[in-house]
Amino acid sequence: MNERRLNRLALSGLAAAALLMASCADMSPRQQGTAQGARIGAVAGAVLGSVTGGKAGTGAVLGGAVGAVAGNLWSKRQEDRRVALEQATRGTGVEVSRTADNQLKLNIPNDVSFDLNSAAIRPAMRNVLDPFASQLRDDANARVSIIGHTDSSGTEAVNNPLSIERAQSVRDYLVARGVAPAHVQTAGRGEREPVADNTTEAGRARNRRVEIYLREPAG
Repeated sequence: MNERRLNRLALSGLAAAALLMASCADMSPRQQGTAQGARIGAVAGAVLGSVTGGKAGTGAVLGGAVGAVAGNLWSKRQEDRRVALEQATRGTGVEVSRTADNQLKLNIPNDVSFDLNSAAIRPAMRNVLDPFASQLRDDANARVSIIGHTDSSGTEAVNNPLSIERAQSVRDYLVARGVAPAHVQTAGRGEREPVADNTTEAGRARNRRVEIYLREPAG
């Protein structure tokens, strides 16, 4: 490959990287890190693939994997977990998804997780947490965040402690089944982060929930 073509490829890669960085302006800092790292890595990989005579698509995939060090990794292990948990919770109302910043998210509604005004884990929730815990016992890289939420019924003085207690109950359950306690963080948001209208029973039921986030930090 001649020098002129190499220069054109390098300039194209830099221009594309600049555009990709600009497109992340409205994202959170964590989302920006992940998106910019992965996208710029993909551009670099495509250029690398062309320079080395390989396929551009292969180069882009390799570059994206390298670029992901700026945020969280979405590895094959994470995808396997998502699929397994989606299958295990089918029909329960539990939502399993991948977030924009490459975390595995479990949204567990109150009718699965806890009785009203209680922080004691219901039997139905154990069927969700047991396979989750079994996947984490031998993973030194995984980090878990558990966040409890309530609806707007009752006072803030009741809702805030209850949301924290519920998150801690989930943490204690996972730790008792072999998950490293240092890898699990908890928080309670009370009624402050609703996902539905608190003026209806259906909306309040959606707001009473526990969210579990699992991430694999890059680097």
